[in-house]
Amino acid sequence: MSERTLVLLKPDAVRRGLIGEITGRIESKSDWAVTALELRTLDRSTLEQHYAEHVGKPFYEPLVEFMASGPSVVMVVEGERVIEGVRALAGPTDPIAAPPGSIRGDFGTIVRENLIHASDSEESAARELKIFFPDFS
Repeated sequence: MSERTLVLLKPDAVRRGLIGEITGRIESKSDWAVTALELRTLDRSTLEQHYAEHVGKPFYEPLVEFMASGPSVVMVVEGERVIEGVRALAGPTDPIAAPPGSIRGDFGTIVRENLIHASDSEESAARELKIFFPDFS
């Protein structure tokens, strides 16, 4: 069954010139397609909606500040098992724990600036897509 997910290439990925590399890895999957893509500097209101579940946690404020620090790529990716697949392609949040071949394993340096976000479930994908692409159908 085809799915739709939100993928964010975070400010560190953009600053380091990894947009093409990371997007290429996603596009190389034969059944996945990038169906929307924009370069945006995310405002605090959008980030507060996106990270609402983390309010009050010690990493929340530094994370919001980091995500607002420069442009990010926001995209919709569609395909078979794309939610699970992009998460596996991204690798664990900690780049030291991320295996070689994953985005974070190959390019990650620190936990907070971890290059990529991908929705973790169908419910999260639906909620996140409404935040970043409210008019996308």
